[in-house]
Amino acid sequence: MKRPSTMIVALSLLGAVGLPAAAQQAAQTTERVASAPGQAAMARTTKIVATVEAIDLAKREVTLKGPKGKVVTLTAGPDVRNLEQVKVGDNVVVGYLEALSLTLMKDGKELRGSTSAADGARAAAGERPGGIVAEKVKVIADVIAVDTKHKIVTLRGPKQTVDLRVPDPKQLKLIKVGDQIEAVYTQALAVSVEPVPPAKK
Repeated sequence: MKRPSTMIVALSLLGAVGLPAAAQQAAQTTERVASAPGQAAMARTTKIVATVEAIDLAKREVTLKGPKGKVVTLTAGPDVRNLEQVKVGDNVVVGYLEALSLTLMKDGKELRGSTSAADGARAAAGERPGGIVAEKVKVIADVIAVDTKHKIVTLRGPKQTVDLRVPDPKQLKLIKVGDQIEAVYTQALAVSVEPVPPAKK
């Protein structure tokens, strides 16, 4: 699957400033965790702002400075529209979302498997440059072992076997060999260019 250029630009910027692997001081990160019997969900969003240091329209190259001062030069592909509107000093806002949900399926009869889907959107002609790319992966895995002493559930997925730690004893009590777990992982990246606010006097 060919990733849209917006994804490449966003990933390059995130990698350049060390996100999302480690949140920077200048980044805004929020996390949410929720659980109910047989279900658990986690979501984390991170947003950073980088400044356009230089731009070469002929080469479609944009040089950005991240929140901790690191500079990176990115090539904006054809999916990044309206590049000519970007000016030195503009702010590029990069948002990153990760979400994971786990659902217990008692005595599940589904076939182990994995499916993925991607979607995206880009700015309309004439609007300020921007774009968003999202990807969702769903996996069905079989519960093949439950270690109540160490609070570990062993799952066999379509490609590998993994151990899942379940610290909540009430949740662990619900799971037994023969059940299935449906895991849905979603990630989304959004890039937008916003005007620089006027300097304070």
